[in-house]
Amino acid sequence: MNIEPTAGRLYVVATPIGNLQDISERTLRVLREVNLIAAEDTRTTLKLLDRFGITTPLTSYHEHNEITKTKELIERLLHGESIALVSDAGTPCVSDPGYRLVKAAHEKKIPVLSIPGPSAVIAALSVSGLPCDRFTFHGFAPRKSSEMKDWFEHIAYLGGTHIFFESPHRLPKTLQALTNCLPNAKVCVARELTKIFEEVVTDSPANVLAHFSRSPVRGECVVIIWTEQKTVESFSATELRNSVQRAMMERGISRTEAVREVATRLGLPRRVVYAAAMDENHE
Repeated sequence: MNIEPTAGRLYVVATPIGNLQDISERTLRVLREVNLIAAEDTRTTLKLLDRFGITTPLTSYHEHNEITKTKELIERLLHGESIALVSDAGTPCVSDPGYRLVKAAHEKKIPVLSIPGPSAVIAALSVSGLPCDRFTFHGFAPRKSSEMKDWFEHIAYLGGTHIFFESPHRLPKTLQALTNCLPNAKVCVARELTKIFEEVVTDSPANVLAHFSRSPVRGECVVIIWTEQKTVESFSATELRNSVQRAMMERGISRTEAVREVATRLGLPRRVVYAAAMDENHE
């Protein structure tokens, strides 16, 4: 009689975002005991393992192979092996590979366990001085200038606290767009968290931009924005009209389509946006 093997366990393991002293005893134990570690970049993870004398086998699991690699890892889990999923730094699946593997494990009734630890999102939020009772995490900011303007408009409509990652070389451009679109917002940039040159700056968009324009920015950055929620009345006709025109020019769509798109993005009645777009006083 064939007996089905007992499924192993998938551990979602958070690793330090900078300071290796932040690693927990439980994390080290799990990394030693599992059969395999699935790492976003095996070279990065190998440095961590070498530091603590861990010799567990590694396999790569990143955005370019996660679809095919998920099947392989699930098979190993179903045959009784336990696997630790790690990213380059922080908590896996938060703007990092891992979602597909965790989802597939749940579908196959494979136990998924969290080994919690550092998260750049939560670390930055906790030291920002901005409201943190509720927040929205966006991953990375849009790259195109036009998309970024639309995105900040949507954030203004939603209001509240919003968090995203930004690369150091793009930070000044993003802060300039934020200064133009949401000059009255509060913004925090947390850079090099837990590392020697950790820096947290919270101020107006213009002042934060000035601070980070003095010298080249180094290290990955977490940006947090807090802004009051805009109401229908607080969007000027000029703002709405410019948004419609920008959508028409940059996406090559008709005025009607642009009105619909802007109204949906900002949560406004279509008639309000249409009236602003057709306002002859602003021709």
